[in-house]
Amino acid sequence: MSESNFSARGRRRSERDQLDLFRALPGDLAARDAQDLMAYPFFSLAKSRRIIPIDFRVGTILIRVEAVPEHGMATIWDADVLIWAASQIVEARDAGLRTSRLMAATPYEILTFTGRGTSLRDYQRLKAALDRLQSTTISTSIRQPVEGRRHRFSWINEWQERTDRYGQPDGIELIVPDWFYKAVLDDALILTIDPAYFDLTGGLDRWLYRIVRKHGGRQRDGWRFDLRHLHVKSGSLSPFKRFAFELRDIVRRQPLPGYVLSLEIEIGGRTLLAFEPLAACGKPVGGLVLSGTRTIVLSGTGGSCYQEPKPGLTPGTHSGNRALNLESNKDSNLEERARDVENLIRDTARSLSRAARNGASATPRASQPAPQPGGTEASEGSDTPRLPLDLPGGGQ
Repeated sequence: MSESNFSARGRRRSERDQLDLFRALPGDLAARDAQDLMAYPFFSLAKSRRIIPIDFRVGTILIRVEAVPEHGMATIWDADVLIWAASQIVEARDAGLRTSRLMAATPYEILTFTGRGTSLRDYQRLKAALDRLQSTTISTSIRQPVEGRRHRFSWINEWQERTDRYGQPDGIELIVPDWFYKAVLDDALILTIDPAYFDLTGGLDRWLYRIVRKHGGRQRDGWRFDLRHLHVKSGSLSPFKRFAFELRDIVRRQPLPGYVLSLEIEIGGRTLLAFEPLAACGKPVGGLVLSGTRTIVLSGTGGSCYQEPKPGLTPGTHSGNRALNLESNKDSNLEERARDVENLIRDTARSLSRAARNGASATPRASQPAPQPGGTEASEGSDTPRLPLDLPGGGQ
């Protein structure tokens, strides 16, 4: 065997050569998104170029997203390409077809799936999005077998334009990272999203829908988030006051498909963003719709699901806010809220106990009333108010 043949055989094969090509499926597919991408700050929410990294640390979850000055950080609009890829992989797997991280499609297929136009400018924007997805690097501890270990990758390992044998454009090829591919193949980590998501134009609108969709499916009475926690969770560079102002504007506009938003203010002044799922569209609101004539004649008009949404700030018909979802909202408000409640109870108990002791010491014993005839003498400190948490019988 010649030395040249030996070196050629020993040369490391490229990643592309080791993967089978998966051709994108035709037709309308359900849009699917990876829950990890919905729940954490992986993308820039601004259309302007972002170079400042995202650093997110909560508990054992560590995320760092870095960008290069030439392209900037991948944006939440660029993430539409990953939604397209996830939808293709899940659809093919469910149909019993072999999938692969190496995917081939035409720009037209990706653009129409994500609700974009098909002009030359739209094609150029798609190529710029692919460049940002490839040049943005992510380091995260999510789904790592050993605590403290991080996985580093880009949203697209590589991509290239295809040409046919005549040199004419024939679509594009791209390779998604293994971290993303494994998440897509896990049913527990994938959610179907509303196609109207692609009509949302604001970066904060899109990010908030993904947060709401991620958490809303498990709650009978919706979900609540502390606004400051949402600010951290977004990875946004906007100051908190600006962020809160924009959230209030979203509550006013109610743009999220399938959900209604509202604001709740606690006694201590903390503001919560609450949301509830809307009833499925297309079902009649009422079985009968009167025509307006003197005699009762059915008009034949179906009930409309397009009703006026609930106002963002509800009128004062309720005596208080709804119960908190503390048992299932562990990644947002549970620990902080529990500490607030414990501190409030502890401070109240101390204040009442101190006031009772001061009152008892200031009263002279001589001025205490004599025991009533036929009655038992009142025990010392009987006028001291008991706390709701005091155990009966003076137990501790």
